[in-house]
Amino acid sequence: MTTQVPGQAGLPSPNPSKSYWLQDPSNVLIGHRSTQELPDTADVIIIGSGITGAFAAHFLKRGVNADGVGVRGGESLVMLEAREACFGATGRNGGHCQPFLYGNAPAVAEFELENYRFLRDLVSSENIPCDWVDVTGVHGYLTPTLFNAAAATAERLKASHPHLAEGIDVVQPHDTKRLRELRVPTVAGAIIQPRAASLWPYKLVSHILERLLRDFDDAVEFNLQTCTPVTSLTRLNGETALNAGGWKVHTPRGTITTPKILLATNGYTSHILPAMTDLIVPVRGQISSLLPTGIHDVPVPRLPHSYVFASQQTDSTPWRDDYMVQRPLSRGGTANQGGGGEFIFGGGRGLAANKGIAEYKDDEVEGAVAEFLRTELCPPLDLTTAQSGTQLKATFSWTGIMGYSRDAHPWVGPVPSRLGGGEGMFVCAGYTGHGMPNGALCARAVVGMMRGTDAKGGLPGSYVVSEERVERVRKGDTIQEAQEKDVWAEAFPELGFIPSTGC
Repeated sequence: MTTQVPGQAGLPSPNPSKSYWLQDPSNVLIGHRSTQELPDTADVIIIGSGITGAFAAHFLKRGVNADGVGVRGGESLVMLEAREACFGATGRNGGHCQPFLYGNAPAVAEFELENYRFLRDLVSSENIPCDWVDVTGVHGYLTPTLFNAAAATAERLKASHPHLAEGIDVVQPHDTKRLRELRVPTVAGAIIQPRAASLWPYKLVSHILERLLRDFDDAVEFNLQTCTPVTSLTRLNGETALNAGGWKVHTPRGTITTPKILLATNGYTSHILPAMTDLIVPVRGQISSLLPTGIHDVPVPRLPHSYVFASQQTDSTPWRDDYMVQRPLSRGGTANQGGGGEFIFGGGRGLAANKGIAEYKDDEVEGAVAEFLRTELCPPLDLTTAQSGTQLKATFSWTGIMGYSRDAHPWVGPVPSRLGGGEGMFVCAGYTGHGMPNGALCARAVVGMMRGTDAKGGLPGSYVVSEERVERVRKGDTIQEAQEKDVWAEAFPELGFIPSTGC
């Protein structure tokens, strides 16, 4: 399918850049097709196999009631993935799961916190080998104006919603001892969030998909078809073998007819629904895995924090929205090739062409951004063994496509006809770089809607798709216009951006 609308996504690139997280892919999932040919029909089709698609399948097969709990579902389910399973944004992100508590509306903060706890408890109860590590999140602000706005927002949350603000700590710039302890001595101030985690996202999702394949091995109840891109959808009018309306899903390998379809397509949603091109915009981000200085001999301490570094554009400071986690150490605790301890550092989007906006191809790594990621972690992070401006060695550099929502909230629910949808079509996408602390329970909520139970499971009202929301959002700025303004000055509820604390 040729892109027809400016900014519309095309199909995922057939030769994407190599992600750190995809260096050891699942032998079960690579090239997996549960059946040699596509089935003619299915009760439900999910397009996309990242965190949203995987958890939607998880909840569909186990049911969802008003409490978000249920029993095994019996529908025939087909999952279609354009590339290999989980090779999109979930397999290419920054390895964070962190609810953004002080910078969101309380209902959104509650939901992200619930999502974080759900994933943490699931990983623990099922012993999922995805390197989940609980950390504290340190948000280092590089400019005083931005720090003061963030600090004021955090203090208001402490007064209005103390249960959400529990453990949040505002570190003022004069508290130099504390900033040194946090390894951010040069920032203009920091805010600490106690609930955060680093993980290997691909391994979490591959566990969910492998378990579904194992539990439903007859290829009827769950049929995974990788390397099967969806090129278009056709609305049917009750003249199909299902004797009802529905959807015909077109792929290069044939078509499938279904009464219900879920688009778990995030940044690629507009490829299928051109009418949503201005509502969910593909935005390319870039990440590198970095080895600290002294890679062969110097032991690297395991940092107990993840980091976000943020600044608005000034005469002396570039626009920044960067994020970092450290991988666990292994093999004697030294950060050498294969020994762990790498810094997964993402950002530098201010140097990307057009800030990566409306870019849906993840096969290219931009040189200026890659250089920024190698040279601009220290400072603000104090690595002790590295001098200012030290260029760190990158073992992997890759890009991934995020789905930026025009109002910064995901789109979850039935797709109206005016957007190319109609009865039986649902969407769960548009996380604006915040998919890890949203995707799983957004998937649970949309499954409740698909079952007709309307079990939204705490889903914020601002996430729900509606005609009124479309009208309201289209009266505001486009994503391009918002990026051209000082988005940091309009961030949080007051302030207007979502830093990448959850990527």
